[in-house]
Amino acid sequence: MHNWFHIIPKNTGLSSYVWIIFCVLPFYFIFRSSGAMEIIFGIVMILLFFLSYRLSFIKNGWPVYIWVSVEMVISIVMTLFFGYVYFALFLAFFIGNIQRKGGFITLYIIHLTTTIAAILAGFLLHFDLFFSQLPFIIISLIGVILLPFNMYNRIKQEKLEGQLEDANKRISQLMVMEERQRIARDLHDTLGQKLSLIGLKSDLAGKLITSKPEAAKKEVNDIHQTARTALKEVREMVSGMRAANLQEEVSHIRQLLNAANMAFNIETSPDLGNIPLLVENVLSMSLKEAVTNVVKHSQATLCKVTIQQLPNGWHIIVEDNGRGMGHDITSFGGHGLKGMRERLEFVNGSLNVESTSGTTIHIHVPHPVQ
Repeated sequence: MHNWFHIIPKNTGLSSYVWIIFCVLPFYFIFRSSGAMEIIFGIVMILLFFLSYRLSFIKNGWPVYIWVSVEMVISIVMTLFFGYVYFALFLAFFIGNIQRKGGFITLYIIHLTTTIAAILAGFLLHFDLFFSQLPFIIISLIGVILLPFNMYNRIKQEKLEGQLEDANKRISQLMVMEERQRIARDLHDTLGQKLSLIGLKSDLAGKLITSKPEAAKKEVNDIHQTARTALKEVREMVSGMRAANLQEEVSHIRQLLNAANMAFNIETSPDLGNIPLLVENVLSMSLKEAVTNVVKHSQATLCKVTIQQLPNGWHIIVEDNGRGMGHDITSFGGHGLKGMRERLEFVNGSLNVESTSGTTIHIHVPHPVQ
């Protein structure tokens, strides 16, 4: 409902000045009457109408329908006794503000029926008066027919636009949250792999520093180069310039596994050139996370990666001969596996983990629906 100060209707196609005239005009029809009692009766009806009209706007629930009924009675009385039919327009405007469909239809039909009946009776009682204002009566009747639907649809549209605006704000907030989560995952995936490599090479350099100083020096140089690469990747990621690439990622994980003294086998399908950019980015980051987990947790000596393009999508298998995940396989508790799942869900992908004598991770992304 609108507030009581919206008694003068807005956006109905009529100027506010016209509605003010409709508010003042009943006094003209009253003072045309010769009897003092008729004048007093008419003024009381006018004041009662506007009091009821205001109460209609500020009340809720069933009292609204009581006050609308009072207004309809007053409108009929003013039409029959004074030839003033224009209160029907105020009622038509108010009925359009009722958004409960059942109440709207009921009041619309009752109001339209009573208005037509009052006009017809008025022609029989005051033919000359009604005939003299016939064009205005026709306009009022058209308003009674069309104005409620116009206001009903306008308010419904404004409500939907408000809901759409709220939904857009919510989407914007969710996009910000998703972007923060993406940055957190990217930082974890990018830095995690490089820091693991730095840690492995640092341990190796520490073991070689006394027995093989030259080899230790080489490992320190590798650490320096890895740190520079990590810094470069972080800068590219933050600036939004970096998109993960499968071919580059295979090269990175080969370097990581060599540093971890872990054998590496890879099999790829020959026709991997038509992967959509978003899918390739998700597959690359998931592959990186899977191999990083192998290096960190598996204690394996062999890691095998299979990249396939199947008729129903793309499939990556990461296998190791390590200690397996034991009972933790059902919880998928690590941040890395959780991040992989979230990434894959974004492209309708799936992640399955098998753990027996080692661990096998299946990453699958279907073809995008055109």
